[in-house]
Amino acid sequence: MPASTPPAIPTSISLHQFFGPGGVLSRTHPAYEFRRGQLQMAQAVEQALAERRHLIIEAGTGTGKTLAYLVPVIRSGKRVIISTGTKNLQEQLFYKDVPFLEQALFPKGEGRLSVCYMKGRANYLCRKKLYDLTDQPVLSGLEEIEHYRAIAAWEKTTQTGDRAELAAIPEASALWHKLDARADTCLGQKCSAFERCFITEMRRRAMESDIIIVNHHLFFADLGIKQQAEKAPDAGVLPDVGCVIFDEAHELEDVASGYFGVAVSQGRIEELCRDVEAGLQRNQALSAAVAGAAQSLRERGAFFFSLLPQGEGRFAFENRRDFLEENGEEFLGLQQALRRLAAELESLPSKPEEVFNFARRAQELQVQLGFLLESEEPNTVFWIERRGHRGAGAHARERSNVFLQATPIDVAPILKTCLFDKLECAVLTSATLAVGGGFEYMRQRLGLEYARESVLPSHFDYARQALLYVPPDLPDPRTPQFTPRAADRIRKLLEITRGRAFVLFTSYAQMKEIYQRLLGELEFPMLLQGDAPKTALLEEFRLTPHAVLFATSSFWQGVDVQGEQLSCVIIDRLPFAVPNDPVVAARVRAIDAAGGNAFFQYQVPAAVITLKQGFGRLIRSLNDRGLLALLDNRILKKAYGRVFVESLPNYRRTTDIAVVESFFGIGSRHE
Repeated sequence: MPASTPPAIPTSISLHQFFGPGGVLSRTHPAYEFRRGQLQMAQAVEQALAERRHLIIEAGTGTGKTLAYLVPVIRSGKRVIISTGTKNLQEQLFYKDVPFLEQALFPKGEGRLSVCYMKGRANYLCRKKLYDLTDQPVLSGLEEIEHYRAIAAWEKTTQTGDRAELAAIPEASALWHKLDARADTCLGQKCSAFERCFITEMRRRAMESDIIIVNHHLFFADLGIKQQAEKAPDAGVLPDVGCVIFDEAHELEDVASGYFGVAVSQGRIEELCRDVEAGLQRNQALSAAVAGAAQSLRERGAFFFSLLPQGEGRFAFENRRDFLEENGEEFLGLQQALRRLAAELESLPSKPEEVFNFARRAQELQVQLGFLLESEEPNTVFWIERRGHRGAGAHARERSNVFLQATPIDVAPILKTCLFDKLECAVLTSATLAVGGGFEYMRQRLGLEYARESVLPSHFDYARQALLYVPPDLPDPRTPQFTPRAADRIRKLLEITRGRAFVLFTSYAQMKEIYQRLLGELEFPMLLQGDAPKTALLEEFRLTPHAVLFATSSFWQGVDVQGEQLSCVIIDRLPFAVPNDPVVAARVRAIDAAGGNAFFQYQVPAAVITLKQGFGRLIRSLNDRGLLALLDNRILKKAYGRVFVESLPNYRRTTDIAVVESFFGIGSRHE
């Protein structure tokens, strides 16, 4: 919790006295070693904060980035938001780095740092929803009743309302979704539980804190809400600040694209109907007219979404005009059903507090559907996604949720005006921001002009610690001959490394096929992504000697396994984004149409950053040592391969498997 009066931070200690040899850090940190890059980064961040300039800085794994920006932030005395890409890093900052700094700066306990930690609203319990369920539980099954009792008991004692405290409630609990504090169901100041609300409390804590630790999803969800609400006093939960540090900043384009877009799903319409019926029944206010309007909307919605073009996964909705010509009646019918529900709600004689919120949700859906089907906005790609249970046969379609989506093709102009032009200082940092030693790609994609730039040398001795092997003899990964040959080579490499490996793939299909081919061929324990939650798989990998984990994109970044347990990372192919993904395809078309070269300006740099992330799993400390294998020899044979090679750390490189064997021969005494 923030201290009532922030203590004077010992600003008399210079950055050199803190980070340098013989300084505060060397006396207080058990694993201290002087890292030149850490001091350089701290100096660059301090200068950016003082000069009110933006800064983009690449600092490799092992630099000690978090302390390098926390110390200058504390010294600046400014209120700063720190936004991270993963929950893990958020937790590290709040539960490890901040307490450590408090100890180091206030050894006698004479002060505390004013810091709070915020997650997205869906992580918190909504007290009103819980109390409403108490009166008339709509719980399905014994398990939900058990979970409900556990949550009701916990609500009486919790200070935060954060579901992370509820170890007993599974990740996929359907009940939590009925009780969480999502923005679309929030009544704001009209709510009877507003004063005791966990979100109100979180907002209050943030207003009193100097450092607010969030993640990118919350940051951009909040920014998106504030853009739409145009200065509404209640909009968003984050306080206004002049300075933001974005750690793991390589993820910003993707996250921002999601929150500046629009999505309407069949599920959202369903949920509105369910909420209206349950909310009004609870207040004995459900008129026949409202019930009829909700039922009609439910049917119209289901019918309309069933008419959308068929397809698996994500695909472009290119023929919207033709679709509307053919199904205009049904579209107008759905719009009319939304209008009718809003009108019936507004004409209820006595209105419970939720009614205004239901009517607003119906109007919002109507506006968004109109945009998704009729907008001619040129900087937007319109697409469809089918998610959910891949049921078999006749029920397959009923069980999947269909989303209509619109995503900005280029978020740079939006980020420039909504974010970078309004902040006095933004610091973007990550181990993977530079391509070929420069930041042009990141600056262009994010609309970041006039920023200082810095690539810091790594603390690790990559030439000694890591060997990069690219087999010259494997076929092109785009040919059918690749998979069987790649499976053989993976088997051979894993025999040399005695397992202890991540095998990372760019597609699920490839992962599953190679896993099946090697099942029974390998003498090592094999783990497969999807067989258990990510954290459980990682834990099992850490605890199982000689394990091999087969995984795709979610294990390429934000995963940290130190020591010999992970001695090898094998990547099947250069991680180019799927070219027929609707958003990627639209971005490629836009760059080419503007006279650029999308392959070199967008596809290659994006793949470079992903590859750097994947390889970054291997060397996590000064003592780590191991093999990186890329089974895609286009990196050697194609002209663009040079960009990849020049962007990677200076690993020792080989195309000869005998060199790999001798590399592990040297390490055999550690086996």
